[in-house]
Amino acid sequence: MELSSIYHRPESEFAYLYDQEHIHLRLRSKRGDLSKVRVVFQDPFLTDQEEAKMTRVAQTSIFDFWQVQVTVPYRRIMYYFVLEDSQGQTMVYGDDGFHESESDQDINFDSFFRLAYLHESERAKVPEWVKSTVWYQIFPERFKNGRPELSPEQTQPWDAKIRPTSEDFFGGDLEGIIQELDYLADLGITGLYLCPIFEAPTNHKYDTIDYLSVDPHFGDKETFKRLVEGCHARGIRVMLDAVFNHIGAHSKQWQDVRERGADSPYTDWFHIHKYPVVDPLTPGEVHREQGLSYEMFAFEGRMPKLNTQNPEVQRHLLDIASYWIREFDIDGWRLDVANEIDHDFWRAFAQQVRSIKPDLYILGEIWHNSQPWLEGDQFDAVMNYLGTTQTTRYFLEHRGSAQKLVDAVLSQQMLYRRQHNEVMFNLLDSHDTWRILSLAKGNKDRVKAALAFNFLQLGSPCLYYGTEYGLDGDHDPGCRKVMPWDPAQQDQDMHAFVKALIALRHRYNDWIIQGQIDYEALDNGVKISLTHQGSRLVAYFNHEGSVKFDQPAKLCLANGYQDNCLGPDGLIIYEEEV
Repeated sequence: MELSSIYHRPESEFAYLYDQEHIHLRLRSKRGDLSKVRVVFQDPFLTDQEEAKMTRVAQTSIFDFWQVQVTVPYRRIMYYFVLEDSQGQTMVYGDDGFHESESDQDINFDSFFRLAYLHESERAKVPEWVKSTVWYQIFPERFKNGRPELSPEQTQPWDAKIRPTSEDFFGGDLEGIIQELDYLADLGITGLYLCPIFEAPTNHKYDTIDYLSVDPHFGDKETFKRLVEGCHARGIRVMLDAVFNHIGAHSKQWQDVRERGADSPYTDWFHIHKYPVVDPLTPGEVHREQGLSYEMFAFEGRMPKLNTQNPEVQRHLLDIASYWIREFDIDGWRLDVANEIDHDFWRAFAQQVRSIKPDLYILGEIWHNSQPWLEGDQFDAVMNYLGTTQTTRYFLEHRGSAQKLVDAVLSQQMLYRRQHNEVMFNLLDSHDTWRILSLAKGNKDRVKAALAFNFLQLGSPCLYYGTEYGLDGDHDPGCRKVMPWDPAQQDQDMHAFVKALIALRHRYNDWIIQGQIDYEALDNGVKISLTHQGSRLVAYFNHEGSVKFDQPAKLCLANGYQDNCLGPDGLIIYEEEV
């Protein structure tokens, strides 16, 4: 038995309160090393012991992960694990290390792991509605021009063939989104994520001037109110984008600092090293000899970084977050550059917005391991770029193996508590990445396979605007082309597939959220099995070549399948009885 690979930690993603009466216990071991694991547990103030068999819920190329759900009627528990390997060797693993058997005289009160008291107030609670939501991300300036009179001067013609520059405007606005709400509802969308709508000089609006104003090129607050009401009437939730890490250089606060220097009342709103403040000449210029005069986002002089430890800044930003909830009934906040802001601020943010709307969705933009933010006191989920990377590499670029993909998916699920995984924001592309069709070099079969794989993952899938019509685009700003409303620029086959995929996700959402998910890395593909209430949904993804595949009794969705043959990058999804 490989003891060095055994791992468990209380008060973490390995031991946590899942709902009001149940805890989840996890254990990690070397792949294939253990044949059985059970947990022995009791109330610390009672003598009766119980035991439960643990189930292997994930297997990577390196580790096995075991899990069990245990009832805790009195909100406290003490426990140890009994491990058995394939040779019949048994070990006990507890808080004081390893023991050769349960009869070991050294096993005592100190040998138990403990969860002293599980406070309901500390349980990670996530919005239930997100579990069944299919998101649609819109870059407002590029979705539709509904009111041309609001468009900036020198607005470009609406043509999806044009690769935009960083400075181009095309005239997209809120009214244009309102006009297409029926289109989104028909597509099956139940959540709308909008990139920033607040007043800012750029097309992307991540350099905010005023957080309490709608950008005049987008419309006004009354228009936004109609947008939210129109979404809610169609069963669509609305999430706004909050840029609290930095503010725009044209904001009154920063302009005051530039004009008055150290005498400005806003000087402590920022991280200023010396006066006068001097902008870097280019985003990459660091002023190595003299040092930067102030801190900014990514060396972008037009985005000075806010000091979120300043009480005035905190109150200002929390008031903003509260305002859009109270006045417009938004359903979520997406938090830009969330990993560059201190945890104390995010704890205050979460407490504030949840006091107004307990089921508000709090989503952080974090591109890496997000454990510190997903412990129940800050975010509900993050933009799942870790999952994005492995999925796009395997399906779109044909890099990496099926086993590597499965390892990545399962390892990430074990990073977080189950409830956070259930509302994870699963995306394949966004305003910050290449579009998936371009990553696939125009191969639509690969795009369909990647989309189908993403829509079958635990969590909440997101579609980037235009993907359903085969919109392409390379790195920013190429990924921000206008929505192809011209039928001549629309891929109707892709649209039909995406619509069918969204319908499948809605139909089998309980299988994904409540059922058992199994992954299998095959020699030439990946297989997903979703088992729920006596039925199983099976998805088979073929990577290369052709595979004979008999017609299933209940075919749900397929691509590249003809004459009982599944072609390269083909997929088939079907339901069967267990």
